[in-house]
Amino acid sequence: MEAIRKAAPVMGRVLPEDRYNLDLVANVRPPGWENPEPAPRYNLVVIGAGTAGLVTAAGAAGLGARVALVERHLMGGDCLNVGCVPSKCLIRSSRVSFDIREAGRYGVGAAGGTAADFPAVMERMRRLRAGISGHDSAERFRSLGVDVFFGEGRFAGRDAVEVGGKTLRFSKAVIATGARAAVPAVDGLAEAGFLTNETVFSLTELPTRLLVFGAGPIGCEMAQAFRRFGSEVTLIERAPQFLTREDPDAAALLHETFRREGIDVRLNTAVTRIAAAGKEKRVHLRRSDGKEDTIAVDEILIGAGRTPNVEGLDLDAAGVGCDAREGIDTDDFLRTANPRIYAAGDVCLKHKFTHTADAAARIAIQNALFLGRKRVSALTVPWCTYTDPEIAHVGMYERDARERGIPVETFVREMREVDRSVVDGEEEGFVKVHTRKGTDRILGATIVARHAGEMINEISLAIVGNIGLGTVANVIHSYPTQAEAVKQVADAYNRTRLTPFAKKILGGWLAWTR
Repeated sequence: MEAIRKAAPVMGRVLPEDRYNLDLVANVRPPGWENPEPAPRYNLVVIGAGTAGLVTAAGAAGLGARVALVERHLMGGDCLNVGCVPSKCLIRSSRVSFDIREAGRYGVGAAGGTAADFPAVMERMRRLRAGISGHDSAERFRSLGVDVFFGEGRFAGRDAVEVGGKTLRFSKAVIATGARAAVPAVDGLAEAGFLTNETVFSLTELPTRLLVFGAGPIGCEMAQAFRRFGSEVTLIERAPQFLTREDPDAAALLHETFRREGIDVRLNTAVTRIAAAGKEKRVHLRRSDGKEDTIAVDEILIGAGRTPNVEGLDLDAAGVGCDAREGIDTDDFLRTANPRIYAAGDVCLKHKFTHTADAAARIAIQNALFLGRKRVSALTVPWCTYTDPEIAHVGMYERDARERGIPVETFVREMREVDRSVVDGEEEGFVKVHTRKGTDRILGATIVARHAGEMINEISLAIVGNIGLGTVANVIHSYPTQAEAVKQVADAYNRTRLTPFAKKILGGWLAWTR
């Protein structure tokens, strides 16, 4: 494992170097690739070939622009290589392992044992990732008319980028270099060694004891997955709640799930120092009440936020401002201080998700090349943490509305009251929708359910389309489905419209017509 951690950052390598990872690299960083001769001037130069960069390059080329795409490591960025794709592979396998252990609840025997085969789980992930990688391959983008350059790109002026000793001149550019795991400054952490999302998917052996440092989305997802594979997992969070931005009821429900599954959750707890002791790591902890403790683990996984990738770009030469924590400085149109240069994706956005990177790339194309005036602030952004149950959200939380002085009414439907959830044995969770008081206008929603990420899209569509809960109540939902919970929340809103006076009038009418 130590060798994996040390070698993983090497450009163009993905460990272990089995046939699947070699296939992956052949697509996203082909050995022997020769950078093309640059065009005299490009309509658009894109730095970074993660989601934002790929969508920008492909979209602009499809509209007839001359495009160059610069990538220092692997095309596909975090999402393909060390983010969404591999993490969801692990989560799926961990759910299967959990469901087999729980099969007795459904009257099904689990003969032959239930232990997860971790090496096989990781091999499956590598195989699927390699298969998906063709979508993000250098050859595919070359076939789209994009000039693909591998190497460290840096600005050589306000309208030029240098890569591999060649100069790419541009009319417009988009910085899409993404972000990486933020590593906390803890005494002894570097010496003891640790994993991040960039190295954890190179593991081939299951850690017996795993400390997850930080209870954000990545930390929570991986804590549950590794626990279900059989690791002893401790989850450390300095704040009094994990998933700190989420609805407190949602976080509390997931906390109880973690406790029941055997994850040792330590809230209000800081890591003060770490000491290596042979093959194990001794982690010293301090609670907010001053009590101290020490635990021994085999591996430490960092999930304590993200840091934008802005180093080495020579932004000063381009007249572009940045903040080490917040990333590239942009306005609401994604334009930097240099009007030729825009940014998109995790390097500049508050919401660091693949789908927001995609949406921002589309804004950057329109605004940079076609005098568009699309605003980032106009986006309605849903998100989901893919634990089990999942926690999905869109729009405002109740606290957001109250801070803005907006009166709120909240409607809740527990998943245990939904027939399909009952028969599926997936009763944990709820649908919670906030409306402006006195109206059916949806301000925001949180869903906690096994398939919350699928269910939230209906409410996102309603918000974007200015569709109120009253209209949602009129939409026929297939029965039985878990998504019927959304309609049932809307029905709850409709019942509030039936005031005592209205009931009296209706009752009188019905009596008269008998």
